[in-house]
Amino acid sequence: MPTAFSAPRLLRSLARTLAPFMLVVAPLSAGAAVEQAGPVQQLRIYEIFDDTRDAFHDRFRDHAARIMEKYGFEIIAMWESRREGRLEFVYLLEWPDERTMRDSWERFMADEEWAEIKRVTGREHGRFVGEIEDRTLRSTDYSPVAPGSRFRCGEKWAVATGAADE
Repeated sequence: MPTAFSAPRLLRSLARTLAPFMLVVAPLSAGAAVEQAGPVQQLRIYEIFDDTRDAFHDRFRDHAARIMEKYGFEIIAMWESRREGRLEFVYLLEWPDERTMRDSWERFMADEEWAEIKRVTGREHGRFVGEIEDRTLRSTDYSPVAPGSRFRCGEKWAVATGAADE
C-alpha cells in the first residue's frame, strides 16, 4: 500500500538533507550583504616569532608602514600580545569604506618595492610571520563611535565619545 503524501515529512527530510550545505552558504551570503558604506576598521593579527621579532618590527616600522601609507593605509594603533603561547603583532587600521580597503591591500601586495624587501629580509632572517587573522570591523548603531565618525585615540577620542564634556 502506498504511503500518503506528507508535506511536513517531506520538508523535514529536505531540511535535514540541505542543512549541512546551508551552514556553508549562509555565512557567505550574509557577509556580502553587510558591507558598510562609511568608515570601517580592520583588525590584523600576525603570529610572529621570538627569534625574528626584532627583525619583523624593523621591517614593519621602516618599510611596511611607509609603503602602506603610500596606498592610503591609516594605521590607528599597534600592539604586541601573547596568547596561548604565541607572540602576536596586532594592529588596527581605519578605512573610508570597504572598497578602498580591498583596493589598497591589492595595490600594496603588488608593490614591487615591498616584494623585494620581503624577499631580501626573508632570505637574511628567515620566516617572520605565521598565521594571519584579518577582521573587518563595522560599527554598531549604538557604538560610542557611531558609523560615519572617524575613530581616534587620545584627545580626539574624548571629543568623539563626549568624554571631553565631563
